[in-house]
Amino acid sequence: MSKRDYYEVLGADRGADASTLKKAYRKMAMKYHPDRNPDDAEAEEKFKEINEAYEILKDDQKRAAYDQYGHAAFENGGMGGAGGFGGMGGGGFSDIFEDLFGDFMGGGRRGGNGQSRGSDLRYNMEITLEEAFHGKETEISIPSSVECDSCDGSGAADGSSPVNCGTCQGHGKVRAQQGFFTIERTCPTCHGQGRVIDKPCGKCHGEGRVEKEKTLSINIPAGVDDGNRIRLTGEGEIGQRGGPPGDLYIFLTIADHRIFQRDGQNLHCRVPIPMTTAALGGDIEVPTLDGARAKVSISAGSQSGRKFRLRGKGMPIMNTSGHGDMYIHTIVETPVNLTKRQKELLKEFEEEGKGSHNPESEGFFSRVKDFLADLKD
Repeated sequence: MSKRDYYEVLGADRGADASTLKKAYRKMAMKYHPDRNPDDAEAEEKFKEINEAYEILKDDQKRAAYDQYGHAAFENGGMGGAGGFGGMGGGGFSDIFEDLFGDFMGGGRRGGNGQSRGSDLRYNMEITLEEAFHGKETEISIPSSVECDSCDGSGAADGSSPVNCGTCQGHGKVRAQQGFFTIERTCPTCHGQGRVIDKPCGKCHGEGRVEKEKTLSINIPAGVDDGNRIRLTGEGEIGQRGGPPGDLYIFLTIADHRIFQRDGQNLHCRVPIPMTTAALGGDIEVPTLDGARAKVSISAGSQSGRKFRLRGKGMPIMNTSGHGDMYIHTIVETPVNLTKRQKELLKEFEEEGKGSHNPESEGFFSRVKDFLADLKD
């Protein structure tokens, strides 16, 4: 019986790209999978046919040969032959399965050298608003893993070296045949490393790394904000048996300030002013985060909540020469602990200017009066 066209088997066009072919294969493989079609000989044969087709078409060279010569390209030993499910060469269905579902199952193959990347580390650092304004150079000490100097990270005792695992032959995985399925699992002997150590290093006990505190210099740029992080590449935990190190992430927290409140690159400052200054006007001096002082002119008749803007007096904008702004929010302070004479003067002031110097309060109570009158109607 002649073989069906491989593209027809997968339900794909001849011009389909690799991604489309993979999706087509997955769809057909799921449809005719033996677990979904128990005791169905026809489904089993189709499943084998689907895997045979995909094994050819997923390989660029084999696909090119098939497109030119058809099935004849693989007859009489040509290009290694597809050979059905049981004869897929070195990779077989387990390779196809890993191509499709490797990420879901934990993904990626470990190299045969037994090396693995070290873990990333996190360091939480709190800095002041002034330090965020000016930037900061500091040192931190962190507990970490470093390469064992006794075995140079190999994990093996002096005079010996790791050898290929006898169980998986250095692949880090073992295969088991279940019916016509070939299942790959992490090797139980070397735990996926691919290599084992017969004589472990006495200092690191075969790990290739030892615990040690290290000191690092940190440069915090001016303008950083709460929640920013700094990445130090290669300063994380070192990998096992000479594997590459992970990274160190420094997460920044800005402490609350007793005078300024930050909003992005802008600063806000609440400044109480005497009632007389608010009424008559005048100049006040306010601090800035760089340690200087700025003069603010208060116009006569200013109310609580009046906002004054000081351009360029806010936080530095990272990686630029610019700055945000600073906003002064005035709070008119009511005088307390008045003397008898001061109270008399305020009463005289009230009588002298009754009804003409408090337009907001007069307007409010006028609206209240109208509101109550409307309720009675």
